[in-house]
Amino acid sequence: MFPIGALLDIGSKMIDKFFPDPAAAESAKLKLLEMQQNGELAQLAAATDIAKLQIQNNIEEAKSTNWFIAGWRPFVGWVCAFALGYVAVIEPIIRFVAKVFVGYSGEFPVIDTDLTMQVLMGLLGLGAMRSVEKVKGGEASR
Repeated sequence: MFPIGALLDIGSKMIDKFFPDPAAAESAKLKLLEMQQNGELAQLAAATDIAKLQIQNNIEEAKSTNWFIAGWRPFVGWVCAFALGYVAVIEPIIRFVAKVFVGYSGEFPVIDTDLTMQVLMGLLGLGAMRSVEKVKGGEASR
């Protein structure tokens, strides 16, 4: 468990750093003490513990060789990549061939890529952040 006293000390030091006006700093410290008395600070400490446990869980999942546990991230990436490939490459080529060479005049299925592109860009962004972390030699890259 994250000790509440340590969280209070960290909060006080941050207040001193970000509030150069002594009156504003004292007001902010008073608010922090009120949060401690109301139990809100304990909830924040519990949330910090939960976040640490989730990070440890993610690390263990990433170590797994079981596809059911570790394979969902690549699966999501492949689904998003297929949707992008279909919309940007496959469907236009098939539509062109069907209309020019076969004389097809119907419509082709349209995939709504709003959600898949959001997920794909998020995955690509996380992958880029991980690559930068490895290049910089971060602790998690070992």
